[in-house]
Amino acid sequence: MTKPDKDWFLIADPSQLDTPALVFYKDRIAENISILKESISEVSRLRPHVKTHKTREITLLMLDAGITKFKCATIAEAEMLGSCKAPDVLLAYQPVGPKIARFIALIKAFPATQFSCLVDNEESLKAIAGAAVSAGVEVGLFLDLNVGMNRTGISPGEKAMALYKMAGKEKGIRLIGLHAYDGHIHDSSFFIRKVNGSLVLDMILKFQQEIIAAEMPKPVIVAGGTPTFPLYAPLEDLECSPGTFVLWDKGYQDAFAEQEFLAAALVLTRVISLTDDTKITVDLGHKSVAAENVLGRRVFFLNAPDAQMVGQSEEHLVLYLGANHGFKIGDVLYGLPIHICPTVALYGQANIVEEARVTGVWDIVARERKITI
Repeated sequence: MTKPDKDWFLIADPSQLDTPALVFYKDRIAENISILKESISEVSRLRPHVKTHKTREITLLMLDAGITKFKCATIAEAEMLGSCKAPDVLLAYQPVGPKIARFIALIKAFPATQFSCLVDNEESLKAIAGAAVSAGVEVGLFLDLNVGMNRTGISPGEKAMALYKMAGKEKGIRLIGLHAYDGHIHDSSFFIRKVNGSLVLDMILKFQQEIIAAEMPKPVIVAGGTPTFPLYAPLEDLECSPGTFVLWDKGYQDAFAEQEFLAAALVLTRVISLTDDTKITVDLGHKSVAAENVLGRRVFFLNAPDAQMVGQSEEHLVLYLGANHGFKIGDVLYGLPIHICPTVALYGQANIVEEARVTGVWDIVARERKITI
């Protein structure tokens, strides 16, 4: 018998899980991948970011769904994708120092995967190209545009054009296109996001046309994340890179109501102490759920929605529930993280739930700084 939707998270026998525990709901992950595919004209325009899940198993679910392009932020994530034989992997990062040699090693170790990376300055371009030539390989390259995030990238304009042209002439480089991450656009108002996203899109497309006018091949555009995915998905000839969609979280659930993705990952915790008549303490400390937000915005408990966080340390979380709350020592709380990406990175494994039962574990293999390369 299927549980009512409001109870989707309940596990039939949670006693087998030690806590704190990360839990993935496999069927809901698969549903999120289906929702993503249905939201865009062509699956070839999808380039999901794997920083959220960091697992081979979810990557394989995406590959089975026909997704062939991926984006990542670390060498370990890129290696995980290569081990899955993902056809096309963009390291959305500019390799510097030892990372250049590691990136070249990836290209040689996984010939079935076409790897590319970012660049935003001449010094890095020369270093990457030189390493590629020395190793006898070709590096795919995207020019990283700064479209308002002010983190990395070069602003569209004359300097960006000069760097793009230079990249096109470098030996060892296969120039592919433009990368633009608009992580500064995360307004809860869809209208405001649409306005700001349009400004970014106009900037990118104008620069693309300038490249074409310079008689260079039309550059591929990789743009956006989950917040702006609904803005870019209806367009043509642009690759979209959502990441959080696959697991979802309370932060995005609250902020982006127009997106229908399902919460598919929780943290389970147990009551370890009845602090006083109105408070309980659970084993969900800083090490178990992303703690970069203010105390009240770290986790939401599905079976204790009125719980208020009043204190957290490395291994403990104190919750105010009021008198007669009914919780006892050993009771399990189901927590929906506010920010799922860094929460996943705190765990070595995720427990897999199917039809309310724990069926196995998946290694969060790419949480490591290094797998083998």
